[in-house]
Amino acid sequence: MEPTVANNPEAERYEIRDGDTLLGIAAYQRRGDTLVMTHTEVDSSAGHSGLGGTLVKAALDDVRAHGQKVVPLCPFVHGWIERHPEYADLVSDSGG
Repeated sequence: MEPTVANNPEAERYEIRDGDTLLGIAAYQRRGDTLVMTHTEVDSSAGHSGLGGTLVKAALDDVRAHGQKVVPLCPFVHGWIERHPEYADLVSDSGG
């Protein structure tokens, strides 16, 4: 089964799952229309490679679809955006 990513706003995180199995999270804190991305974690024993990138890309695509911005405090998210400059327009100028 292909992993899926969904926003869990009650827990303030995006989750990547393989069926019912949680494989990773991208945590955030909502500040109006800005998501402060604070932490990304994936299960390295899950046997999937690239889960972190899949998770962050899907989260940022969702942010874009909702007309929001991000503050990438999480080093993984920050680095991913640097490697994918087509997402740099999502970074908030205000810092959250």
